[in-house]
Amino acid sequence: MSQLIAFLDFDGTITTKDTLLEFIKFSKGRFRFYIGFLLNSPWLVAMKFKVISNQTAKQRIFIWFFRNHPLEDFQEQCSRFATTVIPGLLRPKALKEIQLLQEKGATVVIVSASPENWILPWAQTLSLPVIGTRLETEDNTLTGRIYLRNCHGKEKCSRIRENYQLEEYTDIYAYGDSSGDRPMLALATKPFYKPFR
Repeated sequence: MSQLIAFLDFDGTITTKDTLLEFIKFSKGRFRFYIGFLLNSPWLVAMKFKVISNQTAKQRIFIWFFRNHPLEDFQEQCSRFATTVIPGLLRPKALKEIQLLQEKGATVVIVSASPENWILPWAQTLSLPVIGTRLETEDNTLTGRIYLRNCHGKEKCSRIRENYQLEEYTDIYAYGDSSGDRPMLALATKPFYKPFR
C-alpha cells in the first residue's frame, strides 16, 4: 500500500497574502505597521540584495514590533488572528487539495517560515501538524529573536527530516510558491509550484 506524505508551504501557497505582514497590521494597526517598515526599510533592501540573510531581516522586524511583548497576550492575539483573519486569506483550491489528500489517507503537514504561533490555531481545526519558525522567549516574554533558525529554504528540509523518516514513504508531495520553497520541492517525488493560482 502506498504511503503518501504531503508538505505544504503556508504563505502564498495556502494563503493569498503573507500572514506575517497581515498579523502585524492586525496586532499593531496600519499606522504603526507602515512606520515600522519605513524605519526598517534599509534592512529589507539589504535582504532583497542578499547583503543580509532572510533571518536577520525578519528578526529585525520582530524585535521592532514584538520585543518585550508578553507571550500570553501575543498568543491570544495569534488565536484571534487565526479565527478572524486567516479564513479570509485562504485559497479555496488549496483547502480542496488538503481535503482530497486527507481522504486518501495522506499525512499532510504545513511547513512555513512564519511563526507557528498563529498557524497552529488554524491548522488544529483541520488536524494538521505544523513545522514553522519558532520565537525565542525569556520569562514568558518575547525577545523578538528567532529561536535557532528561521524555517526558510534549506532549513525547511532540515526540520522535515527531524520530524519525518522520508524513506518510509513511497510518495512525497510538496507544494510551494517561492524560491524559499525550492529545497523542499526538491525533496518531493511530486513537486507542485504555485499550484493553486
